[in-house]
Amino acid sequence: MFEVLMYLFENYMDGSVTLNVDQDTVVNELEHAGFNRHEIGRALDWLDGLNRAQETVQTGPSYTSHAIRHYAPQETERLGYEGKGFLLYLEQLGILDPMTREVVIDRIMALDMREVDLGRIKWVVLIALFNQPDKKSALSLLQDMILSDAFDVLH
Repeated sequence: MFEVLMYLFENYMDGSVTLNVDQDTVVNELEHAGFNRHEIGRALDWLDGLNRAQETVQTGPSYTSHAIRHYAPQETERLGYEGKGFLLYLEQLGILDPMTREVVIDRIMALDMREVDLGRIKWVVLIALFNQPDKKSALSLLQDMILSDAFDVLH
């Protein structure tokens, strides 16, 4: 499913997580690219969940920047200590606010993996920020971080 999400992010999204073409066209192209229908459906459901989570957080109670996040045991297991530390680091840098953090955690929990590695956490944050027009500067900073990590690996 995650590979489908990355493919969709790189090829179809332009400022929002809504796809720019009809769903049947996307499904056909993804099948032609080698993805199976089950994984495609799960990825599209994940994106719908992202939109719902963002709407819920925006209409729900607001969080202050001084709020402390306590993780449930299943969240700790899924994120790991490195993932939780990374999310805290992004908050301290101002890349994530508490509301976006909650969206990110929701979408990480929706992934079909027992433990999510740091690279995937970065991609989930990137997709979540990409869908929020007021977070363009945070998105740019995170993209720079991800690209610099990628280039460090190449050297």
